[in-house]
Amino acid sequence: MSDAVKELKENVSIPFEKARAMPTSVYTSTDFLERELKDVFSKDWFCVGRASSLKNPGDYLTLDLAEQPIIVLRDGEGQLKAMSNVCLHRMSTLLEGRGNARSIVCPYHAWTYNLDGSLRGAPAMTLNEDFCKNSYKLPQVRCEEWLGFVFVTLNPEANSTADEFSKIEDLVGDYDLGTYTETFFETHLWDTNWKILAENFMESYHLPVCHAGTIGGLSKLEEMICPPGEAAFNYHTILKDDSLKIAMAHPNNKRLEGDRRRMTYLLAIYPSLMITLTPGYFWYLTLQPHGVGQVKIGFGGGMSQDFVNDPDAQSHFTQLKTLLDEVNVEDKGCTEKVFRGLSSQAAKPGHLSHLERPNYDFACYLNSRMQAAE
Repeated sequence: MSDAVKELKENVSIPFEKARAMPTSVYTSTDFLERELKDVFSKDWFCVGRASSLKNPGDYLTLDLAEQPIIVLRDGEGQLKAMSNVCLHRMSTLLEGRGNARSIVCPYHAWTYNLDGSLRGAPAMTLNEDFCKNSYKLPQVRCEEWLGFVFVTLNPEANSTADEFSKIEDLVGDYDLGTYTETFFETHLWDTNWKILAENFMESYHLPVCHAGTIGGLSKLEEMICPPGEAAFNYHTILKDDSLKIAMAHPNNKRLEGDRRRMTYLLAIYPSLMITLTPGYFWYLTLQPHGVGQVKIGFGGGMSQDFVNDPDAQSHFTQLKTLLDEVNVEDKGCTEKVFRGLSSQAAKPGHLSHLERPNYDFACYLNSRMQAAE
């Protein structure tokens, strides 16, 4: 057991009422990062984005999950599939980025695969007596859609997303998140550890200060509710006022009543999907480590169906996206400062506020994954 794993175990052995932030080694240790890739990102479901971004046959995206290159695409039958992004000939990676393809063509020797991963053709292979085209198919990766999000996992034993996240549906089923329309998706690379950004999302204690220039003045600490987390996620809620109309339930929304018409859920689905869900819009982050000191970010969002169909929807969302971009600039500055600070010899984790309950639950989740592998 590495020092960082031992320190994390000791950290969460203390009850929440006396808890401190996670030890600095959890963020700075390359050994701990290797354990995260092996015991967290290789084992749990990872969100690659929204299904609406892969609408047409041949639409694809690529990613490296726990250092394994993967393609996620919509096949010719309209089904979402995930598979290895490594050619079965001389092992080049196949596709890059996002796009649309009628077939998957290796850029090295033009071995060509169908959208289901089966080999369609391979030039100049007729003289190899053992070669059989039908014996080649790209290894498949588990892929599921849940409330409009697309998840992949390298773990054949993982519970289905429907089972794993059923308690989230119990919480927010009346928001009908699966029908929300994504209107933007961006990628970013920040100079901080992925867990720092995850924790930053999980608590709204920082809003009045870090976001003093944007949403800080609208954030009422006394109205934030941070219940104990669940095995697969944690959450907290905030009540919004009508200064941002798109954060409220649309007049056509007859599902939500009372405070739920202005309630925002901040959902942290382990390991690294962060969703802000309001009755009118949503935005999300999907995070991957890029070494200990950088995080790869997928940043997307959009509107509920009521607002998509509203004549003033575009002006509403332009206002929102401008705000989100400004908030991101503030979060980038704060989280990069945290990484620089905890990398110093003087860094020592302090006690947690009651508004940081989700951070403690996240630490418990990470520890559970590490201990299960011991």
